[in-house]
Amino acid sequence: MAMEPTVVSGVGMHPFGRFGDKSPIEMGVEALREALADAGIAWGEVDALFCAHMYAGTGAGHKIATAIGRTGIPIVNVENACSSGGAAVSVARQAIASGEHGVVAAVGIEKMPRGFMKMDYFEPWREPIGHAVNPVQFAYAIQRHMYEYGTTERQLALVAEKNHRHSVHNPRAMYQKEISAEEVLASRMVVDPLRLLMLCTPDEGAAAAILRAGDARPGDVSVVGQGMATAMRSQAIGEHMPTDSTIEPDVPVSRRAAQKAYEQAGLGPDDLDVIELQDTDAGTEIIATEELGLCAPGEGGPLVESGATTIGGRIPVNPSGGLLSKGEPVGASALGQVFEVVTQLRGRAGARQVEGARTGLTHALGAGGNCSVIVLQRS
Repeated sequence: MAMEPTVVSGVGMHPFGRFGDKSPIEMGVEALREALADAGIAWGEVDALFCAHMYAGTGAGHKIATAIGRTGIPIVNVENACSSGGAAVSVARQAIASGEHGVVAAVGIEKMPRGFMKMDYFEPWREPIGHAVNPVQFAYAIQRHMYEYGTTERQLALVAEKNHRHSVHNPRAMYQKEISAEEVLASRMVVDPLRLLMLCTPDEGAAAAILRAGDARPGDVSVVGQGMATAMRSQAIGEHMPTDSTIEPDVPVSRRAAQKAYEQAGLGPDDLDVIELQDTDAGTEIIATEELGLCAPGEGGPLVESGATTIGGRIPVNPSGGLLSKGEPVGASALGQVFEVVTQLRGRAGARQVEGARTGLTHALGAGGNCSVIVLQRS
């Protein structure tokens, strides 16, 4: 069903990294205040708040509102693993499209524990045998891809090299230095074929967006399409992580979510100018480029090898440096993608600017097979 475009009036982002004793609430308040200032909107004009997080505890959104000022608006906390921020923006847009609210805030926050993510999503028996450690699932997926299509370790390394090269010009990224493909390939093996520098770092940060109803004016950025989907049991290998399926594989969840977003926006992957997608590991970026329709199945490796996904290439992917450079504060990561794409479409990305960017897409994929895809466009 078509939805009226919703304007992104303002965005804000607390840098991603490690910030000592600074709480996720404090980071969320900073990001939200920046977004409000960017939108030129006072907190008292906001009709509802949606707060995305996994580790921030009960009522995190309510704590942010308390710090800024309790105005009695409805507050909803959203948890959808790595796709939490994308889900928060999607439901915020739906709240506007329904006519219930005119101005809505979405904020994503996180202060991740160090080391591997620990989630109670998994069945208890999986933890002691290693199934509950994320890199194992990522490795399963890219091993299968390498077997089916001949994807190489060097192509994985080139994803990391590209994203770290982009990050040099992003002051809000955790890592802001170039890393060569050779350095990536020389880094420690974590789970074959994924090496240390092919994996993102769980970290801390926050990002926010202010959405409003009404017609877009010249230069405004609007949400013109969105898609959310959950992986089916028949998708044997993926973020939903069943390793015991014997059913014929289904259409991947990212492809289904993207198809919904494209249909709603009335465009396709060839119309995109810039993309921020899930790169919790280098393999996921390669697979996602295929599932979003940027290339045919099996061509994700050659796509990055050709230079097409770098800034200045045919379809720049992760000009922010991606999660490989920014790190991933889970609740904030998808809203960080929105921040980057809006910044690109406004032409305010500085040295990492994608020239002439008018249409962009964000893609977030999380445990449970949750996927959110958002298409944004400058008027």
